[in-house]
Amino acid sequence: MSSSSSSALLSSHLRHLQPPPPLRLFPAISLSRILLPRTRNPTRTLRIRSSAAMAAAAAAANAATSVKKKEKSSLLVFDSEEDLSVALAKYTAELSGRFADERGAFSVVVSGGSLIKSLRKLVEGPYAESVEWGKWHVFWVDERVVPKDHPDSNYKLAYDAFLSKVPIPPGHVYAINDSLPAEGAADDYETCLKQLVKTGTVQLSAATGFPKFDLMLLGMGPDGHIASLFPGHPLLQEKERWITFIKDSPKPPSDRITFTFPVINSSANIALVATGAGKAGVVHQVFGDEHTTSELLPVQMVALEDGELTWFADKAAASKVQDKANL
Repeated sequence: MSSSSSSALLSSHLRHLQPPPPLRLFPAISLSRILLPRTRNPTRTLRIRSSAAMAAAAAAANAATSVKKKEKSSLLVFDSEEDLSVALAKYTAELSGRFADERGAFSVVVSGGSLIKSLRKLVEGPYAESVEWGKWHVFWVDERVVPKDHPDSNYKLAYDAFLSKVPIPPGHVYAINDSLPAEGAADDYETCLKQLVKTGTVQLSAATGFPKFDLMLLGMGPDGHIASLFPGHPLLQEKERWITFIKDSPKPPSDRITFTFPVINSSANIALVATGAGKAGVVHQVFGDEHTTSELLPVQMVALEDGELTWFADKAAASKVQDKANL
């Protein structure tokens, strides 16, 4: 593809990116590390972090070099969602600084739902001023095929609460073309990603051949779904596509696009955020010690090939795991 054709492709994509109309719209706990009983994945750990201890979190994770990263996930538990959001902002800002220095760009994928609320500390001091927002490139792990000003739009949710409050260049925000049907929107988004891989904005995983985003910030549903990958759905088995579409989502609206597991599992870092008692059963299923013959939940299928998976949970979401660990 010629440089002029590449520019035209991205320009065409970005014409569809418009802001939605404006709407009128932690007491600290002790630091500990507790090994859980044997599970399907014996390298999983539960780490309880206070705000003061978060500064050491990255060093502690890097110290576990004897464990293959794709076999490891860790759970950070906080007294409240407020404490969690403070820690998530610090974690994200540190990764932003690292990747901006190393390669001059920071590719970030976000989901919708309550995850966006948990990013609110990033738009406050000191991060609003210190983060190199001009190097951010923002994507969506899934999107509802609705207009950008529709209440169900993940773009609108992120724009209202986050993107409109920080100086990320509009050309670095990659929303879907909502004028297309679901299949066309998925194809268009995948084409855009492939062009960004060619330009080096998004890296390609040497291990998998799929795009390797610097950070995915993901929430999950109380049924264990992530992105628009739902329990028992055939899309869980998609192995070739980067982006695919769904027209029978069990959660409305029915038409959506979504990243596939090969892309999600090629990430350099994933922060998986779970808050509230409604997520406690799923967190327990992931980190608990019971053996089950039932199918894995979608969130249990997150297994990074060459990256770091960190769960951020408040005490309500981790309550059943904490009970098992006698906390």
